[in-house]
Amino acid sequence: MRDPVLPYSPRMAFALKVPRAWVLFALGMACAAGWTQERADALPSVTISAKANRDPVEKSYRKMVRGMDLFERRHALAPDAPLRFKLLPRHRDTDMRNIRVDVVGSSVETRVPIAPDDTFVLQRDRQALAEDALVVPNRKALSMTWRTEIRTPGLPPQTRRLGDLRLECEVGMEAGLVSNHRSLIDRIVGALVDTPGYCSRKDPRYLFFSDQPLFSVTLVAGQRREVLPAGQLYAGVSDDAAFQDDLPYCDCEVLLDRSYFLPLGDASWPDDTLVEFEAMAGGDTAGAGPDAVGAIAPRTSTRADVAAAWPKATVIRFDSGYEVWVDRVKPDRRDGEGLERVVLVDPSGVATKARVRVPATVNR
Repeated sequence: MRDPVLPYSPRMAFALKVPRAWVLFALGMACAAGWTQERADALPSVTISAKANRDPVEKSYRKMVRGMDLFERRHALAPDAPLRFKLLPRHRDTDMRNIRVDVVGSSVETRVPIAPDDTFVLQRDRQALAEDALVVPNRKALSMTWRTEIRTPGLPPQTRRLGDLRLECEVGMEAGLVSNHRSLIDRIVGALVDTPGYCSRKDPRYLFFSDQPLFSVTLVAGQRREVLPAGQLYAGVSDDAAFQDDLPYCDCEVLLDRSYFLPLGDASWPDDTLVEFEAMAGGDTAGAGPDAVGAIAPRTSTRADVAAAWPKATVIRFDSGYEVWVDRVKPDRRDGEGLERVVLVDPSGVATKARVRVPATVNR
């Protein structure tokens, strides 16, 4: 039984989807960069750092303003939603209390007010733009990550709007917010795809984070409902055999149980599509009794029962003590999508929720 615990790396997605010609170009650029570095090593170095922080997790003010400009141009995707930026923890020991953020240039230093939910609005400043300022939190590099926050007001609880999330991706890519530590070649290759256009792919590997740990995510547009496969949750752990080696490259370690991907570029889902979240904690999954998942009954079966029934299942274990068991039933045809059964086991070892996902082609 495979037992993946750690998350998917955006680095792998880039490597798999970038055309070979781009990779060769990146190698050439890397060689040129190496020659440039040799010349630079002979020159004296100058380090500019923020106050009381020698290794800040900083962002480019110019890039973030470009993201704000894109938001204005593409506001039709989320016409009723404002733009905010959000700070998120990247590691288990990241302290999110009393975070200070400043816009720092050669002559500019402006404090940015941070809301209790760790979001903020970035003000436009011509001098900061001219000085190529940095947006600098008082935290070490790789201790936090950044995202955009674009939420249409008045939506039902535990839901988001797909158009809002599409725009979050585009603005986040334009603003350079995703914090992944990658090699030189990875960064050069990434520069070729880290653009807003990446979000228009059918299944871009752009990580979103929900407000609570997730059991399932469902897309709803009119009478059409579709539960996302397990491979679209938890940073794709259930589909990634190299999760452990790639952990340092993902900004989702502490938020793994809240992370998910979306089919942003699938035009069959309109912008008004609702994205519904079912949290791990609280309530039972409707319509997923023993008949749906074989011999496993929520609130009755135990971890041992699940292991006996699904000996080849993939198990994803979280720091909270929850476990997600994913069992895939192979289809009759090679090119078909099989049945997917998922069970949530709580920290006490009881199976509390279950769901079964029938291939979307069968539902349509």
